[in-house]
Amino acid sequence: MFYYTCSAKSNEGLMSNCTYCCRCQGQESPQPGAFVPLEMLSSSQSYIGQMLQPTYNPEFLSHSSYADSFDEEPPLLEELGINFDHIWQKTLTVLNPIKPADGSIMNETDLTGPMVFCLALGATLLLAGKVHFGYVYGISAVGCLGIHALLNLMSIAGVSYGCVASVLGYCLLPMVVLSSCAVFFSLQGILGTSLALIIIGWCSLSASKIFISALAMERQQLLVAYPCALLYGLFALLTVF
Repeated sequence: MFYYTCSAKSNEGLMSNCTYCCRCQGQESPQPGAFVPLEMLSSSQSYIGQMLQPTYNPEFLSHSSYADSFDEEPPLLEELGINFDHIWQKTLTVLNPIKPADGSIMNETDLTGPMVFCLALGATLLLAGKVHFGYVYGISAVGCLGIHALLNLMSIAGVSYGCVASVLGYCLLPMVVLSSCAVFFSLQGILGTSLALIIIGWCSLSASKIFISALAMERQQLLVAYPCALLYGLFALLTVF
């Protein structure tokens, strides 16, 4: 049993000492000099709460910021590297061998047009009864490797494999015209051979013009046109025979 003294106010306003023989307010009074646990001291003190204020966290963006960032994103075709304006300009440059080529545009590694023209060549050959998709892709890959090695030896600046594949693929468009003619009539004759020679010269002239413009190889067009003519001659053989 624990005894401790407390002060209480009487009716007359005087303070008198009284002794209680019980636990006051549910707590026990420790003896003088005794060890007092930390929990008893902390429980006897009153806790004053603190109102939490919302703070701005930059990691959690608002809906408006998400909308702004979505509007600032580039278009999907631009992220994929597909530019229809450049594709159209390259196609016109190939169709007109006399037109000067823009070296800044032709130096891009755009493979959208070449893939379309390769598929078109294989499709027209298929309509003519010739399943040569494997030959088209195989000759294209080996030819690009050979032209790439040759241009790096001839030019000072050098050229990437993607640029070579892009130029050779775009210049394959006249060969698609030749294979389209093979759908309607046979090319195994004087007329077909003459037409094939014209198409080979067209493709090689366009490719060499673009290469010398992009690589600043002046007075070397005939040297570049010769290996290109050999490459397009293989496609012409697939188309004629």
